[in-house]
Amino acid sequence: MAHFTKATSVHDWLNQRMGIDTVRRVMATEYWIPKNINFLWAMGMVLAITFAFLLVSGIFLLMYYQPNVATAFDSVNYTIMSEVEFGWLWRHVHGVAASVVFLIIYIHMFTGIYYGSYKKGREMIWISGMLLFVAFSAEAFSGYMLPWGQMSYWAGMVITNLFAGGSLHADGLVEWIRGDYVPAQAFLNRFFMLHVLLIPLAIMGLIGLHFGALRIPHVNNQDGEEIDFEAEAAKYKAGDKAGSKVIAFVNDFMSKDMMVVGIYLVFFFYLVFYHYGFAMDPVNFDPADGLKTPAHIYPEWYFLWSYEILRPFSTDVGLIAFAFAQVIFVLLPFLDRSPNTVPASRRGLFKYWFWAMLIDMVILTAMGKLPPEGAFSTIGLYAALTFIGLWILLPIITMFEKKA
Repeated sequence: MAHFTKATSVHDWLNQRMGIDTVRRVMATEYWIPKNINFLWAMGMVLAITFAFLLVSGIFLLMYYQPNVATAFDSVNYTIMSEVEFGWLWRHVHGVAASVVFLIIYIHMFTGIYYGSYKKGREMIWISGMLLFVAFSAEAFSGYMLPWGQMSYWAGMVITNLFAGGSLHADGLVEWIRGDYVPAQAFLNRFFMLHVLLIPLAIMGLIGLHFGALRIPHVNNQDGEEIDFEAEAAKYKAGDKAGSKVIAFVNDFMSKDMMVVGIYLVFFFYLVFYHYGFAMDPVNFDPADGLKTPAHIYPEWYFLWSYEILRPFSTDVGLIAFAFAQVIFVLLPFLDRSPNTVPASRRGLFKYWFWAMLIDMVILTAMGKLPPEGAFSTIGLYAALTFIGLWILLPIITMFEKKA
């Protein structure tokens, strides 16, 4: 049995039983961050803050939301918005956060790609991050069903139809997911449970995994410099903070993080109070009607790029292309064959690949919101083919990349 002494304080009592000093040292005061970073490294903290907004606002909305097909729409659009004091504020916070979180995720993701933060030794950081992206996507989709408006209903219909597998005609699987032949009460119950319980638990677990994956290889830096973290940490602890290439996560790095978070919060609450409408589809202010199909069905903006990869092709080919788009980013550490862990600007052909991929995804997003007709359909097709082609080219152009 461990040896215990008489505690001199509450802190000492807890420390003997839970090792809180050790936890603080390992996860905070002696978790080392390179000095050579920029504001983009604060996006992880911004994401954590935004997720906290989603959790808190979601709890307040949950107090008045009614998961019933007959009352869900009114509980959101009338009870919460008109009858609950400051209910409108919590809905605006939740809606804006649900949209902005994906903007931050994409910035965080492309920052990692640009600086090679997925390279050898950091694969689990990237994979856990992409699993978080999948979990957030599932959380967003399940939440989009809950207001039970027109776009909620029909987006649910379209997305669940994908599980039929085209020519496989797996209609039984679709009915099993919905709990009925069409989205109805069982469908709403299931997505309510996923949104408020199962997926948030998965997200919190994955956040722990993502943070834990950072602990051993440490975060990358903007020059891709290989840092001897033990030697640099020894300098820091010896008092040579100016000469050390690293800083402590708490409180050095956190103070810089909080400055970026403060700027972000100004932007966030500006949207909440003055431009919240961008996060709320006008079509979804009409109650769900299974007998009236909207003229143009489309997902939220953060799913448009993958939706547009599905749309230009025949059903079976489109499903294959869509599945390809969902998994290919996870495989990035294994498809990039270059030995270089440096910014894309120093990586030959890869820098052109990076910007081509980014521009192509912006085009796919823009085309996904437009009706698939005329020039829009043609541009969407070529953008989808370009996306697939770029990923096929990646192992080839990185295999012959010279050591930087």
